[in-house]
Amino acid sequence: MIRLCTICARGGSKGVPGKNIRPLQGRPLIAHTVEKAVQSGLFAEIAVSSDSPAIIEAAMVAGATLAVDRPAPLADDTAGKLPAIVHCVRSAERVTGREFGIIVDLDVTSPLRAVSDIQNAVALLETSGVSSVITAAPARRSPYFNLVEVGPDCVVRLSKPLPNGVLRRQDAPPCFDMNASIYVWNRWALLDHPAVFYDDTRLFEMPEERSHDIDSELDFRLVAFMMEQNLD
Repeated sequence: MIRLCTICARGGSKGVPGKNIRPLQGRPLIAHTVEKAVQSGLFAEIAVSSDSPAIIEAAMVAGATLAVDRPAPLADDTAGKLPAIVHCVRSAERVTGREFGIIVDLDVTSPLRAVSDIQNAVALLETSGVSSVITAAPARRSPYFNLVEVGPDCVVRLSKPLPNGVLRRQDAPPCFDMNASIYVWNRWALLDHPAVFYDDTRLFEMPEERSHDIDSELDFRLVAFMMEQNLD
């Protein structure tokens, strides 16, 4: 089955201005994701979608094979990522004249993923035949034990209490934090009904040390430190 990798990176960034092409270990942030996609050996095409010529140029230098100009309505602060991914897929199919059976979106802000994470997440979808696969890491907070909410009455309560309670975190049902690293779809699911979750969505577990998502200056510094320690 022909696979397409999409990498969507708009020019505007509030938390870390210019983060998608900010140098990380001497290379633009986006280059780390493009390089892992290339190294995976999975993709017929690696398409980068952006409203920024500088981001597209950096991605193409790193090994992306298709440049997709993202329309302004899909690149503002209110735009969701799913419409941008769908636009990227349809643009890639129109330009190449090919239909891609598997779509894999890699988030630029999660550069610590391993090549094997990409390969294994794709393998999970292809062997199970499900609509989609998402990646996540074990949650550090449990809604059954120590994740709380403040209600309208200002009273603090567990987010998801169980009838008999949980005395130890280890006894709570396993929970995971989505790490926004890898999303895998069957084409028919994504294009017919764009969504993150379907009735048959599977989870591919990644370790915490490969699951950091850059949303702030602190995140950027932490990821840079981890790469310096050869943890990437």
